[in-house]
Amino acid sequence: MKTILLIEDDSALRENTAELLELSDYMVHSAPNGKIGIEAAKKRLPDLIVCDIMMPEVDGYGVLEAISLEPTTTHIPFIFLSAKTEHKEIRKGMDLGADDYLTKPFEEEDLLSAIESRLAKVKILSTMKETPSHTNEGEGDVRNLNELKNLFDDTGEILKFKKGEVIFKECAPSHRIFLILNGVVKSHKMEENGKELITALYKPDDFLGFTSFTDNIPYQETATAVEEVELAGISKNELNTILVQNQNVSLELMNVLTESVSEIKKQLLQMAYSSVRKKTAQTLLQFALLLNKKPGDAINISRSDLASVAGIAPESLIRTLSEFKKKGLIEIAGRNIKILQLESLAEVQ
Repeated sequence: MKTILLIEDDSALRENTAELLELSDYMVHSAPNGKIGIEAAKKRLPDLIVCDIMMPEVDGYGVLEAISLEPTTTHIPFIFLSAKTEHKEIRKGMDLGADDYLTKPFEEEDLLSAIESRLAKVKILSTMKETPSHTNEGEGDVRNLNELKNLFDDTGEILKFKKGEVIFKECAPSHRIFLILNGVVKSHKMEENGKELITALYKPDDFLGFTSFTDNIPYQETATAVEEVELAGISKNELNTILVQNQNVSLELMNVLTESVSEIKKQLLQMAYSSVRKKTAQTLLQFALLLNKKPGDAINISRSDLASVAGIAPESLIRTLSEFKKKGLIEIAGRNIKILQLESLAEVQ
């Protein structure tokens, strides 16, 4: 049985999360703050650590730094769990060596998926270490996914797009891969009847523009800025060179793309089987999370984009939004929508 150390100062969240993990056949050790968490990590040597950022005594960054400096704990996968969603805060944690980052509130499936992915990665890497490697790594080589993202930041071409501007079009040559630094991007296709279908939404720290690593396959969809966007782009040839030279980067990138496919499958299942009310509610929550909005903050998204992501007709969306407004779940002023009751909206069936 795998052991997980959960470091979280919110007692209710700590107990609920611990119970969830125990029901999923994990042995859980809990700590109410960073100082106790560091001692527990050294004593228990868990298989994985889930840690909040904003905590008394020692914050999550301090915990990660202390664990990284200790030889017996430096190899333990580390997942941040926090309400912080700014790109700089995410990058700070990842630069310090975190393996993943989940924002509150989180879905149970997302937490379990992140844990399973990190534990599986450790197993794969441990197997690779037992196999002699013939790859020579020189100074300055990109050795992991975080360093790859830093390469985008440091040497990639920085591009800025205003809301509504097209980043690349379907069928255009796919010569570059992008990392989103700020803003949200939608990928979409046009049906034969002229109806737009949004296939995915991308947030800061997501990659954009993958088609094929080897073949010169054009972009399969159009990408457009949902709000003001800043991207860093490098050529596909440069990325291929990095992946050929380092198996670890290839595995981590493969894991990221696999998780992206899982998210798309989840969205397709929602579009296929959920009620119109649930589709609308989940789409509002999805945009609020992507745009880093808190309850009461205005979400300025076109009704057509909301309907396209939800997979329903704009007329059905508008009727449902009116219903939510009458029930006091949301507030509508022109194109702006304010979520007033986050938990109630999440429970809509």
